[in-house]
Order: sequence, then structure tokens, then C-alpha cells
Amino acid sequence: MLSTAELYSKFQECTGISTDTRRITADCLFVALKGANFDGNQFAEQALASGARYVLVDDPALANREGCLLVPDSLTALQDLARFHRQNLSIPIVGLTGSNGKTTTKELIAGVLAKNYRTYATVGNLNNHIGVPLTVLSINEQYEMAVVEMGANHQKEIELLCSIAQPTHGLITNVGKAHLEGFGGIEGVRKGKGELYDYLARNGRTVFINSRDTTLTAMYRERLKAIRSETTFAEAIFYPGEPIDLIQESPVVIFRTESGQDVTTHLPGRYNFDNMLAALAIGQYFGVSPEDANRAVADYNPTNNRSQVIYKGSNTILLDAYNANPSSMAAAVRQFAAMAAKRKVVILGDMYELGQESEAEHAALGKLVAESQFDVVILAGKDMKFALDSLPKAYYIPDKFSLHNWLMDHPMTDTHILVKGSRGMGLESVVPFL
Repeated sequence: MLSTAELYSKFQECTGISTDTRRITADCLFVALKGANFDGNQFAEQALASGARYVLVDDPALANREGCLLVPDSLTALQDLARFHRQNLSIPIVGLTGSNGKTTTKELIAGVLAKNYRTYATVGNLNNHIGVPLTVLSINEQYEMAVVEMGANHQKEIELLCSIAQPTHGLITNVGKAHLEGFGGIEGVRKGKGELYDYLARNGRTVFINSRDTTLTAMYRERLKAIRSETTFAEAIFYPGEPIDLIQESPVVIFRTESGQDVTTHLPGRYNFDNMLAALAIGQYFGVSPEDANRAVADYNPTNNRSQVIYKGSNTILLDAYNANPSSMAAAVRQFAAMAAKRKVVILGDMYELGQESEAEHAALGKLVAESQFDVVILAGKDMKFALDSLPKAYYIPDKFSLHNWLMDHPMTDTHILVKGSRGMGLESVVPFL
């Protein structure tokens, strides 16, 4: 069995790392992970044949196969390898988590920091117990800064990810009703996300806090009271520090800086304005000029089914179909309701991972949508039926095939359309029919 130091020596011979045989690059390290329905050890030979230099395995039957590196558990070895690598990195790492807006905020922060620094940021949604180690191991000597997104659906997960990424600076975007099933309710979410604050405080690191968010400021104060040692946060940066005024929130955010400059972005909604403020605050802290930071925020144009504004013919589509939970859904619905538009339609899909709260949360969403008085309401998914009590005139379409057919039979023009649902719903598939 290899020690972590010995494994790291082998890793340094490699050009990269992969857990997917479809993404093998020449001389990379392939990590054979196991899941409920697969065993990566079975693909060791394929990975080597495809060009991997080494394969990390935990099947003793492969111990003598040339190119195979045997460890007790491949996932644990991957995480330990990333920790070891992190110790060899001296650059600042900004770690962020939150119930909503993580990926958008990560992209905004990375864009701002990239104006001054060679910056690495989490690719896509690699933010879990596998993705974070892969992210850390992808940071090499060419980078001067990194932004690492950390997601969680149960307590102690952020604690684990912090032990791997070891952020020097941190940010929680917000605490809301996400992954209630795994966290055991909203207090569980608060505790789980707060594990980032715990790490930063214990290790004397810097924290960025949205001063407008009473939950986050309370969580910060709680940790100041709880820590009885000499170690606490190195610094707490409350933002926004300078006046930045929200001029318009739909269809895209326009804000005015202290100097009087109006900045037009590609993102809709007050909730995205908060994400922008976080990126601007972090940019200011690290010495990025206001002009460069504003330009980076203005230039960010999402293409990942998150907060996308799409113009099709005479229609304006707000596509936010990457994920949904009660907090983000309510924010999107309220923002859309406040938007000035001739005709407004909402297409809403199920919110996943709510457990026993699913019926109540979908019913509450139905009441909010009813109060908003949209021209047409279309509900998709098995749990959206719980919203119908408040929406007797809504169109309820359980499956996407029927939804596509309905949209083809009812073409829309001169309409603003909000499309939002959890990732499993895949509601971006409706866009071609709008």
C-alpha cells in the first residue's frame, strides 16, 4: 500500500487527474471510484489503454498490474492526496458555499480576480466530496489565486471540504431552504453552511459577510462569542462598504457605483445583485481596480442554465433551470412578478430533496404564485400538484413530453417567460418550444 507522500510523488509524474474514462488525457492519473451502481476498478485496464500513466485502485486483485497504485480506499486516498497537494500551495484560496447562488458568485469572483491574477476556479459544478479534491489537484504553480466552490446536502460535509481546500478566505452567499431532507430542516442548513465560518474562525482566516443579511451577521457574532481561544477570524470584511445602488433588477441588473457610473450586467434579479456585491468586495480587498471589477461583472454572461436571459423572437426567457429550492424559487417568482412586462408566463418544475417538507413547500409556492397574478401558470412534475389548491386555473402537466407538446400547441409571442425547476427536471428542454 502506498503512503500519501509516495502517491503524491507518482501524481507529480502525471499531467492531470480524472475519474471518468471518457475524459482520459495522456499521462494522467485515473482514480477508480466506486458508487452504488459502478466500480471504477473494472475500468482500470481501459484507462491505461486510453493513455493514463497510473490508475489509483482499491481492488487487491489489481495490486500487481503495472500502472496500478493500490490503496485501501480510492476516495479517501483522493481526498488525502488533495490535502497533501494543498500544503504545497502558498496561494490564497477563496472558499464559498451557500444555499443559493454559489456557482454564479464563484464565476463573478473569478472573473474579477482574473483582472489582476492568474486565477483558477472550480470547473462547472465540481463542488462535492469528489469535485473539491479534483479542483484542488488541478491548481498548479502557474496560478496566483483560486476560488473553490463547496456544496453540501448534509451536515459535516462543508467541514470535510474545508479540511481539503483549506481556504484562506471565505464567503457564505446565504442560508435558505435547500436540501432540507439531508440537513434535517432549516436549522440544519444553518449549522451545515456555518461549518465554513467555523473553519475560518478556528484557523484565523478572513471572512466576507453581506452586511444586509441578518442571518449571516448573526452567525458571525455567534462564533465570536463561542471561541474562547486566541484564534478567531483574522479579519471580517462586511460589504458593501461603498454605496452601490441598484437601479434596475429586470430583465437584467443595472447598478450605479459611488463614482456615478451605471453598470449594465447580463444577470437578472436582486438576488444576483448580492452576488455581484460579493465579487466586487473581494476584488476590492485584493486590489482589483473598481473599473476592472465593474467590467468583469458586466462582462459575465451565463451559459449554464443559471440566471440566463434569452431573447427568442418577441419573447424574453428567464432560464434558471439548473436548480431550485423554496428560497431560490420564491426569490425568482417575486423578482419576475415585479418585472414590467406586457404578458408574463411561468413554467415551474418540482423542487427536489425536500423530504417530508415537500408537500408543504410546494403548497406555499402555489400561494405565492397565486398572489403574483401571472397571465399563465404551467406546473410540471409530480410534487407540483400540491401547488394546485391555490392555482385552480394553472395548467398541470406531470411529464416533460406532454409539456413540450402543450407548448407547441400554444405558441407564445410578446411574452416574458420564467422557467425554473430542480436539476432533475431538466426544464431547459422547453426553450426550443418557446
